[in-house]
Amino acid sequence: MAGVTTSRLADEMGRSCLNLRARIVSRVITGIYDDELRPFGIQASQLNLLVTVAGMGPVRRTDVGRYMHLDASTLTRNLRVMETNGWIEETADSSDRRGAPVRITSRGVALVAKVAPAWRNAQRKASKLLGENGTAALMELADGFPS
Repeated sequence: MAGVTTSRLADEMGRSCLNLRARIVSRVITGIYDDELRPFGIQASQLNLLVTVAGMGPVRRTDVGRYMHLDASTLTRNLRVMETNGWIEETADSSDRRGAPVRITSRGVALVAKVAPAWRNAQRKASKLLGENGTAALMELADGFPS
């Protein structure tokens, strides 16, 4: 009897779980961007961070993490790659390394400009996949999250 109940629960969860559906959509959309950005040596998640730093910077890591809803380990790992590649740098505003603000470098600015056509192509593909209503709903939903 327990097997039947578990099977029914699994079926219900598999068909209606918002988390599962959101993660599938996220992976598909991320794949579109990653495919377009691959020739430039940057992942979609890193580009998202780079443009966030460019828009907010100089900015403390914790503020970037809070704005993007990222856990500390994911944020640290991606920022380290970006620093190693010379796309961002720490500013000299703080003696506390953990709290030192980061900013985009000239190399990072050049990369953003270089990947812009590929990013626009990914935008078109993702928007087409989601459709006009899905795209608008996603933008509205994301804009409503507190940072």
